[in-house]
Amino acid sequence: MNSTRTPLPDDDALRAIAVRSLSRCGVEAPTQSGDLPARTPVTAGTLFRVAGTTPAEAGTAIAAARQAFEQWRTTPAPKRGALVKRLGELLTEHKEDLADLVTIEAGKIRTEALGEVQEMIDICDFAVGLSRQLYGRTMASERPGHRLSETWHPLGVVGVISAFNFPVAVWAWNTAVALVCGDTVVWKPSELTPLTATACDALLAAAAAQTGAPAGVHRLLLGAREIGERLADHPDVALVSATGSVRMGREVAVRVAARLGRCLLELGGNNAAVVTPSADLDLAVRGIVFSAAGTAGQRCTTMRRLIVHEDVAAELEERIVNAYRRLPVGNPFDSGTLVGPLITRAAHTAMTDALAQAQAAGGKLLVGGDLEPQPGAPDAAYARPAVVRMPAQDGIVREETFAPILYLLTYRTLDEALALHNDVPQGLSSSIFTQDQREAERFLAADGSDCGIANVNIGTSGAEIGGAFGGEKETGGGRESGSDAWRAYMRRATNTVNYSDDLPLAQGVNFL
Repeated sequence: MNSTRTPLPDDDALRAIAVRSLSRCGVEAPTQSGDLPARTPVTAGTLFRVAGTTPAEAGTAIAAARQAFEQWRTTPAPKRGALVKRLGELLTEHKEDLADLVTIEAGKIRTEALGEVQEMIDICDFAVGLSRQLYGRTMASERPGHRLSETWHPLGVVGVISAFNFPVAVWAWNTAVALVCGDTVVWKPSELTPLTATACDALLAAAAAQTGAPAGVHRLLLGAREIGERLADHPDVALVSATGSVRMGREVAVRVAARLGRCLLELGGNNAAVVTPSADLDLAVRGIVFSAAGTAGQRCTTMRRLIVHEDVAAELEERIVNAYRRLPVGNPFDSGTLVGPLITRAAHTAMTDALAQAQAAGGKLLVGGDLEPQPGAPDAAYARPAVVRMPAQDGIVREETFAPILYLLTYRTLDEALALHNDVPQGLSSSIFTQDQREAERFLAADGSDCGIANVNIGTSGAEIGGAFGGEKETGGGRESGSDAWRAYMRRATNTVNYSDDLPLAQGVNFL
């Protein structure tokens, strides 16, 4: 069924919204003369053509960031925090404008677009506090008259490569923390979201000018693979933080490792929830549907597998299928819409291919998978989220398809559920729905979920910025955002101070 409540805006209307939002953020209206298309999944139309960054320009930008680092690293951390505080204020002022651009370029529904901008604001708040809490340690020395401690220092230029599905939040996670740590940032956003990136870069430039930060503290690179490779290969980029597919992460990691640089990788997720016999099914349905269908299945934390105890499988399946059939699919600017478009038609092709493979392996498609045509946008990809009951976790179920497909599996014992849960190459996010404390604690234990994020009685999506975000195995092992993730953006120095008149050596060594 076509669940659109209001017609889609056409390309002219979307251009007008984009120009207005960009102008309010201090960006001149894009032209049609550039080499990089700024398209929208809302209609599948190309709204503008913007100028991409050349490899030579990328080198110049990295050099400017390296030069600015010389000044920025000696700026007191609380003063660095003042820049991030001002950025947070500007993001708050332009929240609606940035949300419009996120919806236009990523296709997110209104509430999720606003939520992504709020995530930027929240990480700025976190980072401002962090600017006064970059703590080291003092350790006991084995030598009399000596003090042993560690200090943390800025690392250098941080290169950020972000993906289309969170076009601004992931940038902010890295940038806000890196800036208060004393690093400078060079950002290569997805080539699918140049408008949101340009707006954020303009707001940060304004914040830098207003707080007296060096002009090169942040640089933006617009382009595709070649520009990302330039960032990964450059010896002056101390850390490359890359978010994207496992394939992309493997390539970035090899290039950065070849020059002995540092990587922070946030890659694929094949996230699952375990539903036990004691679970509150009303709660579980809400958490599952948001995690599996939200953002049209285009989150790294999207729930892709549902591992349900056989005693409650039939009831839960019926509830989820009924919920999926009622999901409003359509215009992401409409407040009643819950599922917007896939980023491209190619994404829907990948979805249908995955569903065909699942059915060939004995899976039963219970709902969804079909396109819901939208008047005036014949090339856009509005897909109804799909649920497939699978006999086993083989083949396509072990892969991440970046689309709203939920595979339903059953289990008999918790050990069997945990084995199914962990038997995939990815290890990002996970959850269990249970009212049994023993089951919950087992899921969080060392022999429970093997993911970087493990939740109880909530879904796999919707992480808060206060906790470190990231995963294990093919997810890359990186950590961003809260907790002590800041340490990835700094270098550690171990310091020994001898304040005595003697020179005892460690381990009792005698020399001279």
